[in-house]
Amino acid sequence: MTENTQTPSTPNSELPTQYAPAEVEGKLYERWVERGYFTADAASEKPAYTIVIPPPNVTGSLHLGHAFQHTLMDALTRRKRMQGHESLWLPGMDHAGIATQNKVEQQLAEEGKSRHDLGREEFVERVWQWKEEYGGKILGQMRRLGDGVDWSRERFTMDEGLSKAVQTIFKKLYDDELIYRAERIINWCPRCLTAISDIEVEYQEDAGELVSITYGEGDDTLVVATTRAETMLGDTAVAVHPDDERYKHLVGKQIKLPLTDRTIPVVADTHVDPEFGTGAVKVTPAHDPNDFAIGQRHGLPAMTIMDERGVITVHGPFLGLDRFEARSAVVGALREQGRIVAEKRPYMHSVGHCSRCSTTVEPRLSMQWWVKAGPLAKAAGDAVRDGRVAIHPADMSKRYFDWVDNMNDWCISRQLWWGHRIPIWYGPDGEIVCVGPDEQPPTGEGWHQDTDVLDTWFSSGLWPFSTLGWPEKTPDLAKFYSTDVLLTGHDIIFFWVARMMMFGLYAMDGEVPFKTIALTGLVRDERGKKMSKSFGNVVDPLDWMDKYGSDAVRFTLAKGANPGTDVPIGEDWVQASRNFANKIWNATRFALMNGATVEGELPPAEQLSATDRWILSRLNKTVAQVDAYYEDFQFAKLSEALYHFAWDEVFDWYVELSKTTFFAGGEGAKASGRVLGEVLDVLMRLLHPVVPFVTETLWTTLTGRESIVVAEWPADSGFRDEAAEAEIENLQQVVTEVRRFRADQGLQPGQKVPARLDLAGTQLAAHEAAIRQLLRLQPEGEGFSATATLPVAGATVALDLSGTIDVAAERKRLSKDLAAAEKEKAQAEAKLGNEAFLAKAPDNVVDKIKGRLAKAEADIARIQAQLEALPAA
Repeated sequence: MTENTQTPSTPNSELPTQYAPAEVEGKLYERWVERGYFTADAASEKPAYTIVIPPPNVTGSLHLGHAFQHTLMDALTRRKRMQGHESLWLPGMDHAGIATQNKVEQQLAEEGKSRHDLGREEFVERVWQWKEEYGGKILGQMRRLGDGVDWSRERFTMDEGLSKAVQTIFKKLYDDELIYRAERIINWCPRCLTAISDIEVEYQEDAGELVSITYGEGDDTLVVATTRAETMLGDTAVAVHPDDERYKHLVGKQIKLPLTDRTIPVVADTHVDPEFGTGAVKVTPAHDPNDFAIGQRHGLPAMTIMDERGVITVHGPFLGLDRFEARSAVVGALREQGRIVAEKRPYMHSVGHCSRCSTTVEPRLSMQWWVKAGPLAKAAGDAVRDGRVAIHPADMSKRYFDWVDNMNDWCISRQLWWGHRIPIWYGPDGEIVCVGPDEQPPTGEGWHQDTDVLDTWFSSGLWPFSTLGWPEKTPDLAKFYSTDVLLTGHDIIFFWVARMMMFGLYAMDGEVPFKTIALTGLVRDERGKKMSKSFGNVVDPLDWMDKYGSDAVRFTLAKGANPGTDVPIGEDWVQASRNFANKIWNATRFALMNGATVEGELPPAEQLSATDRWILSRLNKTVAQVDAYYEDFQFAKLSEALYHFAWDEVFDWYVELSKTTFFAGGEGAKASGRVLGEVLDVLMRLLHPVVPFVTETLWTTLTGRESIVVAEWPADSGFRDEAAEAEIENLQQVVTEVRRFRADQGLQPGQKVPARLDLAGTQLAAHEAAIRQLLRLQPEGEGFSATATLPVAGATVALDLSGTIDVAAERKRLSKDLAAAEKEKAQAEAKLGNEAFLAKAPDNVVDKIKGRLAKAEADIARIQAQLEALPAA
């Protein structure tokens, strides 16, 4: 094992009888922060290890998704700190433009005011006041979870330094002609009154209507179908496929647009699918992205028919109607004119909704600012393809490439007041000036700044380097960039991950923002259902922390964390993790009361018992296994490995096997006490990144050292003792088989039974006292008469169950087991005797079947011997 270099004080063997998380967790966390354990040093010569926290919204509070990802990030950084790295886990918050502005506008509405009553400057000041009073609730909750973040480096996307970074990169992109202004179709939210990006639109199946309408008069007619009948008021063409014989005679002609006094052309465009519907589509360039593209190809005018709230602005009978009211009114008017060919209701189709407020999104032609995504997205794709950035699990790479390889230009302007205002000034004669952070904006009559702000994802896309001081060349930037791991949910590959890749590579001259993208799944309820307020299954992790402790919540989340896979979680599982924490506590308390110690060197292997050598061998294998799982982000597997090693091997076997040694006293007890101390020392350090609080308490009590947070991470010493492992495995087989037999006979666990142990010729003779203790077996005594004999692992256990055993029931049970073993043997022999199967099956499959055959044969021999040993009925 790795020797811990902290100076020990006198270990304290006193622990309370019960572990009370609420009494220790808060105090321990504040002590860690006060001692600066989480504060990284840019001047350190240690190798850097950096993770930047995905910044939660300033409006948010801790939910299970946060708790899940924070647990994993904390485990990574705690382990690296223990391994001797200068670990920086950098915290901060996102200003959440739309969400935060909505919060303050709701507050104003309660006062009978709107933001326009205050004016822009006063409104922004009001938002800052709200942020100081209500924002950042989640930061306190992160402390409760035990997040080992560097609070001295906490950032906010609207703070002075990050605002300078935003203005700097905007200016750089603008000068490099990668930012431009253009009128295009955008996703518009009539509730939030702003443009939103494609990835902020959530699609769901809605029950709408599909209406087929006749356009034109006389012989020059065709039928189009639409789910948004109101948009026909803005139609400027009908499109058909150029090869569609049905409509060739109409291409180039003008036809009557119903309900208006306009005529519109019929155009031929390959975008149209002649096999879909009637093969003719209405074209509304100002209100549909595909129609806009057709309009661009054919030089069609674009008529905007709605205002920003989705109200019809076209003069006529529909003026002033909401878009959904207008839809019904337009269909009614068309029906009166006899132009409705067919109506289908309900018609289920995919409809986009604003991810912030769930309002149906309206495609809208609008003048906006855009990032030219092509070259930036290509660089982001190349960085993964050439191996500079690894995506884990690797099969998630396809989703990443599907996005970056087909990325549209990014609309970055938002019609809000809260956020980074676009640094563009317009002059009285049409001048456009982009102002950098160290430049003075133009002054004089007629000059004014663009009123829009930047998309929140624009500033959070700079997070890995802006938080470290960019654009300045700071010590933090030099030490901690590139960051090591971005750990985040697979659902925001598009929102955030791709943005950071694009901006990081661009701003940092090709240096990647992170070396590994570790993608997690989403937290779901115990039935695998998405957590939603409408489903009534949303869980506040703080409630569970109050009830079971933060360690229990963390361990439950880590145990479910398979890479890229969703995580089901239920309260029963948290309770089981609480039980695990209690088991660790109670077992360590027993160990301390019985001489477990870390003082002095471990005795040489030849001076240790087989039991001691077995647990040290298993300990080193566990260290190696846990290290391998950490490197592969296999949190569920490493948690399971530690759980089973701790509960099954250390507490249920080693501690129980050692009781006879401890009670006997002498040199053997001293050696076992030192081994047990070593095992607990290493086990606590292995567990600490995932369950930091209980391990801190137990480890400092055991060792007398300062803190496990800054203890050394255990290393595999290479010690292995396969012979001792085989010996104890045989012992476990004996104990397990006899326990099963006792249970089948209905004997109580504590009920003592006379027994004769024949251990001659085995390595189990040295363990007879332990076997008898574990199985509650008394010496045979006078009048002993074996009523059952159990041959197992080369040993024979004869039991006298006179008056307690149901011979008929035991014979029936064994006969059933024998039949199952014989069936298994026959199936294995059949496969191994099938030449065609053997020719195709991989070697490992064949070996597995051979192993099944060998086990079945051994089981048959054992069961037959047990049947023969039963007394006559």
